[in-house]
Amino acid sequence: MSLTDKAIARIRRMIRDGELPPGSKLPPEQQLAADLGLSRNLMREAVKTLVVARVLEIRRGDGTYVTSLAPGLLLEGLGGAVELLQGDTVLELTEVRRLFEPAATGLAAARITDEDLAEVGRQLSAMRDARDDVERLTHHDAAFHRAVIRATGNETLATLLEHISGRTLSARIRRGQVDAEAAERTIAEHEAIHDALAARDSTLAQAAALMHVHTTERWLRDQLARGERIPVGP
Repeated sequence: MSLTDKAIARIRRMIRDGELPPGSKLPPEQQLAADLGLSRNLMREAVKTLVVARVLEIRRGDGTYVTSLAPGLLLEGLGGAVELLQGDTVLELTEVRRLFEPAATGLAAARITDEDLAEVGRQLSAMRDARDDVERLTHHDAAFHRAVIRATGNETLATLLEHISGRTLSARIRRGQVDAEAAERTIAEHEAIHDALAARDSTLAQAAALMHVHTTERWLRDQLARGERIPVGP
């Protein structure tokens, strides 16, 4: 490890051990550097790196603070990393989505509130209205799934799936453009998910979501086998 990496590790350990809890203010740079036996330049570089990682934030004229450390904040970098994936990674992302999303949908069925269900229903209705507009349909498709995952109350899961699923949107739009029956099948699959959620049936909800993601994955595999180039992106 470089000296800067060691400084970063020291600060992260202080946060992890509770010496610097979320929202707390770091000691002045000179004091913290002395406490950790580091130079001020090393401390400054470590702080800059942790600011980029959203672990720390600098408040001008006030000092440096530990952020809330909320999953949605710390995992923002995942979206940037996923965005740079190359090659046939859209299929890999769909595989990951298949592993996570059905389980999350089953969890949502057990926890969903009437308000959450109403939002899922609104997005389903918007999908029906947009059946002849592929891009608008896919937009509401994504919003439907966001509403479902939010119903789990699990911010970490919601953030992970948002970054993963968001990068498959272009491929899902492409499917709608080349498959004349895709819209009706997609709506029917979402109706099955909605009905399972309304029944608070976790097993059925998980099965319905698995069938839905599997349909997309199978289409992707067929296209790639034919040598088609599948877009990756929001």
